[in-house]
Amino acid sequence: MLHAMKLSTRNQLAGTVTEITAGEAMAVVKVALEGGDTITSSITREAAEDLGLESGKEVVVLIKSTEVSLGVKD
Repeated sequence: MLHAMKLSTRNQLAGTVTEITAGEAMAVVKVALEGGDTITSSITREAAEDLGLESGKEVVVLIKSTEVSLGVKD
């Protein structure tokens, strides 16, 4: 049973799982965000299974990072 909880993570984006590519140890999960963008997350395969992730499942993407990298076109 899941319980509602408060999180310290401020960057919370609602979305829907669109694709899961599971390897031996890791799973790459693509999530369509409410605004139309897509975000990709790499999590352990075990975590994906524990969360019951599948296409169409609604999720909340939680982003907390001490580093953000940017790239530019030449």
